Amino acid sequence: MYTQIVVGTDGSAGAGVAVDAAIELARLTGATLHIVHAHKLTTMHHFAASMEVGVVPNVVESNEAILAESQHICDAAVARATAAGATAEAHRVGGDASEALIQVATDTKADVIVVGNRGMTGARRFVLGSVPNKVSHHCPSSLLIVDTSGISDKT
Repeated sequence: MYTQIVVGTDGSAGAGVAVDAAIELARLTGATLHIVHAHKLTTMHHFAASMEVGVVPNVVESNEAILAESQHICDAAVARATAAGATAEAHRVGGDASEALIQVATDTKADVIVVGNRGMTGARRFVLGSVPNKVSHHCPSSLLIVDTSGISDKT
């Protein structure tokens, strides 16, 4: 039924619920699981609003930290999938999360994209839209939205 499954993660507990559902689906169907982490690299413009006089931010260090965190998130998710008996590949993609999911799904000819139903809240969600909403309007495959409403990402 499924041969290619795409799931996104930001490393949060809520995303972990969607990842776990995708892992189980991949394990049961023998599909390859494509785990996507979207990241946005820093530019000098990002620092402009918060720069102190005489302090020059290190954009290279910032971007190295962002890429290292992205790799860590992907490695942890792939390790979870492998431990559960699923075949998984990581995709670190720069840019918007919904666009990254759609691009990986298109590139891999995915049968289904798995996303959680919660993430951004408040004004940010209103302005940017939710990942499940954006993906549902542009999805090149089936879409499974996992209920993550009972999960708190606050520590």
